[in-house]
Amino acid sequence: MNLYAERASNIRRTWALIIGFLVVVIALGYAIATYYGDPMILYVAVAIAFATNFYAYWASDTLVLSLNHARPATRQEFFDFYTVTENLAITAGLPCPKLYVIDDPAPNAFATGRDETHAVVCATTGLLAMMTRVELEGVIGHELSHIKNRDMLLMTVAVVLAGFVALAAQMFLRFSFWGGGRRDDREGGNGLVMVLALVGIVLAPLAAKLIELAISRRREYLADASSALLTRYPEGLASALRKIGGYGAPMQTTNVATAHLFIGDPFGEKREEAGASMSSRIERFFSTHPPIADRVAALLGQPR
Repeated sequence: MNLYAERASNIRRTWALIIGFLVVVIALGYAIATYYGDPMILYVAVAIAFATNFYAYWASDTLVLSLNHARPATRQEFFDFYTVTENLAITAGLPCPKLYVIDDPAPNAFATGRDETHAVVCATTGLLAMMTRVELEGVIGHELSHIKNRDMLLMTVAVVLAGFVALAAQMFLRFSFWGGGRRDDREGGNGLVMVLALVGIVLAPLAAKLIELAISRRREYLADASSALLTRYPEGLASALRKIGGYGAPMQTTNVATAHLFIGDPFGEKREEAGASMSSRIERFFSTHPPIADRVAALLGQPR
């Protein structure tokens, strides 16, 4: 699949995610409204579903920057950040994105925004201090590839939608434990609806997490490859990834909701050793990022 087809595919997936979210929230609203015997809950669910989708498309980048305590970067303070991004944006045929920084010693970066003209590239001060110019080019090329391929739209929308599903699930479970619902439901008159609602609510956060994983892990490999094509120097990104993975310590401003946006796992690289326990294997499966070693091997054409 070429980059143009990949871009079109990402746009279709974004709309599929938005429409799927509408269907799921309305279905959950119907189940909860039936359980409590209050049709107003369904109307509220429909309103919230549309409002959340609107916010996810138009303002999710602002939320992402706020959650990670990012601030605008100035040319005077981060000259290399600006010049590298401007040069690569011209090469990629993109408008130069807005640049933000996170005051954090851990090396990391991400892209966000709804389209090429409303894009943001954000890097930690630790990354900007640690990388050589060619390594920084590899990282920025990776983030610009997310923008050009519309990856960041899909991943940023997932932040808001998945977070809302998890929040709604938690709220409903709390209300269920506190009691409530129609009298005949409590007496078993509509137990099936209650069971289905509870099962759906419990599984919803897991489904939301799996969506994030499916989006993020595959996107990272594609953005790595696109960065290598853009910079014509895959060794630069490979070296940058080794530094990111070798840092080890998590970011000070780590946020679970936005972890899948970053080029490296903001919680620190998970290393699976020989004879690793089942729990560590499960933890790696649910990691938002593929292992750094696998990504470096793919970039350099090495067996893994």
